[in-house]
Amino acid sequence: MIRDQYNIIPITMAGIFHLLVAASLVFAFDFSSRSYPVVPLPIQASLVLEEEIDTRPPPVEEPPEPVEEALEPVEEPPEPVDTAEDLRAREEEEKRRVDLKAEQDRIRLQQLEDKQRRDRDEAERKKRAEAEVERRRELAEQQRQEDIERQRLENERQRREADEEEIRRLRQLEIDAEDRRLERLQADDASRWRYALQGRIRRNYIQPASAPPDLECTVDIRQLPGGRVVDVTIGQCNGDASVRRAVEAAIYKASPLPSPDNPSIFERDLRITFKPEQ
Repeated sequence: MIRDQYNIIPITMAGIFHLLVAASLVFAFDFSSRSYPVVPLPIQASLVLEEEIDTRPPPVEEPPEPVEEALEPVEEPPEPVDTAEDLRAREEEEKRRVDLKAEQDRIRLQQLEDKQRRDRDEAERKKRAEAEVERRRELAEQQRQEDIERQRLENERQRREADEEEIRRLRQLEIDAEDRRLERLQADDASRWRYALQGRIRRNYIQPASAPPDLECTVDIRQLPGGRVVDVTIGQCNGDASVRRAVEAAIYKASPLPSPDNPSIFERDLRITFKPEQ
């Protein structure tokens, strides 16, 4: 069926219908306005004096009810007979109206779906935003807890290190005190041991005639555990060769040398200063 794009058929039918209505009105007006012969009515009059005139107002009479004149029936114009073209035009118009309504319904449905989709997207966006805010809050709280735990561990480490440092300091003080005590003891032991060495050597020393009264010789002695002398070297000495030989002989005669009371101060290589007058 061909669709009337410019609505020519409906406009034409509307014009024909208005023309028929106008013609029926003209016909009805012409029928009701037909003229009839006018017949003059006779008039009778009498002379009346002024005194006889009644000046009282006349009684008010009710107006007579209007008599409805019978109207002649107006003939209805004959309904136009639909032609095939008119039927096709009405079908096209009805189809156009149905299509238009369907298109409007489709547009409304599409708008509704678009709005629902926008609402879903907005709800999803808000949900994601809230989830992101919650995630960041949890991360911040986790980071805060980690910082607190890290600071606690750092404080414990520093306190532990301070305690260990204090313990080391106190232990070092104890060690230093013990070392000083041992050094004093060893010094005393070493002094006694060297004094014993000097006495053993002096007892075996035979002083030559050329020895000066202030004889002083530096002697390096190598000994084995037990005190047996294996080597003697005379260093700086203010005596002559016979004095040197006498000092060396005295040391070998003193072998084995006396051992110290404290074995920890024993030395295999000794350097002593030999002075006979001591």
